[in-house]
Amino acid sequence: MSQDILAIAEYGNGVFRKASYEVLSEGRRLADILGVKLLAAVLGNDIQSAALRLAEYGADRIIAAEHPLLKDYLPETYTQILAEIIQKETPALVLTSATTQGKDVAACLSARLYAPLATDCLAIRFEGGKPVATRPMYGGKVLADVRLDAAPGILTLRPNAFAIKKAAGAGAVELYPVALEPPQTSCIEMQMDTSGKVELTEADVVVSGGRGMGGKDFSVVEALASVLGGAVGASRSAVDEGWRPVSDQVGQTGKVVSPSLYIACGISGAIQHFAGMQTSKVIVAINKDLEAPVFSRADYGIVGDLFEVVPLITEEIRHLKGDS
Repeated sequence: MSQDILAIAEYGNGVFRKASYEVLSEGRRLADILGVKLLAAVLGNDIQSAALRLAEYGADRIIAAEHPLLKDYLPETYTQILAEIIQKETPALVLTSATTQGKDVAACLSARLYAPLATDCLAIRFEGGKPVATRPMYGGKVLADVRLDAAPGILTLRPNAFAIKKAAGAGAVELYPVALEPPQTSCIEMQMDTSGKVELTEADVVVSGGRGMGGKDFSVVEALASVLGGAVGASRSAVDEGWRPVSDQVGQTGKVVSPSLYIACGISGAIQHFAGMQTSKVIVAINKDLEAPVFSRADYGIVGDLFEVVPLITEEIRHLKGDS
């Protein structure tokens, strides 16, 4: 068993997910602590040239698995190839992002390899040579430290919880010999968001609206998110009312976000919503109800009508940026 670290990069539609660079950067940091190599694995079709980009984030070796059947993500095919790579390279740790795909394949790998798994990690350290991951439990009510005593340990990292740092690595690309039988499942259709919106889980700024929006008109929230270069989120109550799509929902039953700035507009602050955004670096609450629970969890609070306050903030930001 080697002590190297393997980082799984997520590639699709000609680009790497931002979260993949976070995984590589954290992998490089951990590899430096242990004095071992950082390996990167990427799966897809015709990806050899794109794989070279991973060297900019500290990968000592880049293992690229190319095959037409790997063009689209399928748990069946990705699990098989990644399990083969892990069994061949025998890393001490396997890192991937806690995206939808990352969480899916990590669980599959854990089951196939009988490997310990810690999901949605916020921090990683070593104690006595063993990796210890800090992760939320019970809907974010507590943070637990989980030690992985067997190898390979598999960790999924919460997007935006880890810094991206470039670090030159040797980065030699090695093509992995892929042998795949036609899978029993297939990707029939993919519905991609072509609007150019910032991906909610990877956004550095998230502006969310709740029941206080009063209807489907989220234009004031959208304008603020746009001027900040951020994404629009929503509480479960706003989604349940049909005001926003499920893909915008932030919370325990929605998406978990960790932006640098989270602005909650007309959101009361139920614990289920807080579970989805509590690791935001700065939380700003705007609500006309002084007793709203959200204020007890916010770094900054504004008591007022969001339809009056938010446009004023938007205009001031535009003025500061020289856009008006």
